Amino acid sequence: MSIETIDRETSAGRIEGFCYPKFASVADSFAKNFESKGEVGASVCVTLDGKTVVDLWGGSADPANNKSWQEDTISTVYSCTKGATALCAHVLASRGKLDIDALVTDYWPEYGVNGKENTTVRMMLDHTAGVPVSRDKLKEGAFHDWDYMVDKLSNEEPFWVPGTRSSYHAINFGWTVGEPVRRASGKTLGTFFQEEIAQPLDIDFWIGLPEEQEPRVAPLIPPDGAPDGGDPMFRAFLEDPESVAGRIITSIGTDLSPGCHLRADRAAEIGGATGTTNGRGLAGMYAALACGGTLNGVNLVDDDTLNRMGTTSAATHQDGSLQVPVRFAPGYMKSMDNRRNFPGDFSCLMGTDAFGHVGYGGSIGMADPAARMSFGYTMNRMGAGVLLNDRGQSLLDAVYRALGYRSNMGGTWVK
Repeated sequence: MSIETIDRETSAGRIEGFCYPKFASVADSFAKNFESKGEVGASVCVTLDGKTVVDLWGGSADPANNKSWQEDTISTVYSCTKGATALCAHVLASRGKLDIDALVTDYWPEYGVNGKENTTVRMMLDHTAGVPVSRDKLKEGAFHDWDYMVDKLSNEEPFWVPGTRSSYHAINFGWTVGEPVRRASGKTLGTFFQEEIAQPLDIDFWIGLPEEQEPRVAPLIPPDGAPDGGDPMFRAFLEDPESVAGRIITSIGTDLSPGCHLRADRAAEIGGATGTTNGRGLAGMYAALACGGTLNGVNLVDDDTLNRMGTTSAATHQDGSLQVPVRFAPGYMKSMDNRRNFPGDFSCLMGTDAFGHVGYGGSIGMADPAARMSFGYTMNRMGAGVLLNDRGQSLLDAVYRALGYRSNMGGTWVK
């Protein structure tokens, strides 16, 4: 199959890269995002059977400094980082070093107080642990201090009995999952991810970005306008700032800079929010998971672990944090169809067997083992919602259509 080199001028800048002819519609959708959907700078990558079939980038990485998006440009991907953090846990599980159905206290004894004694690692992974945010005000710079956050969570009282309700752990996921990874592996989260996953896979993905990589970072551009009542999480904040959703918004606004534009945000190993990569890095991380857990001699997980990673373990019609219906596998999002009641950026439509994670603003990384396909999309101009923005969804839709899938009307892409 021949490869088509892409080099197109759009009204928002040049897009470059390549795609296989079968996926020409993905390149067309990528160009359309710049022409008519307000894309500023972005990257998208698709693998099929472990082989890269789409790799595109373009636009402006930094409009303020007239800097073009290059092949190696990277950006903060917010909660796409959770997919990387979860993968660390599953790699350890596959190696017999971490049992996700064991009590958290088997690895983190200090955690078992104030009603958290029966919390399992799985509850940490699927957002049912009951500690989505801290009850008390955190110190300045708390998210940059691993030991401080672990100590706070160790002594936290859950908002409800662990395992009884889903409530997205927006930032705390980085420690509720990251600390068991650290205890089980003896390495910091960022070190384990880099040494055991990113380097073996040869992907450009960091949890805790080295300073020498900073010149390649595309600053994020906040969504247009202020959040309004159309965002159910923000509406909950307006109605009750002391609610779980309200506390999450307040804490993020206090302890992370807008768009994570500070060097300190990217340098810290915040496993729930500040990973740095591009579309190629996201698709590359999920490529092995789309192909049975092993790719090019690198074995990440065994069959049983892979099956567990894609199996829904928590679902609700109203998540306690996001305030929308959600479906989670251990550490990953499943296809979420909220188009009827929450139009806009509050859905993420994938295949039935697919799993992955979006990042605030609209980035996404995912694997579809049934299609043997992985996908990654990053951008600097953020969308307004908490799930996949229209630009990213249009690209993923084009991939599924190119693979012969016919409809997502039932909430997942099907043939």
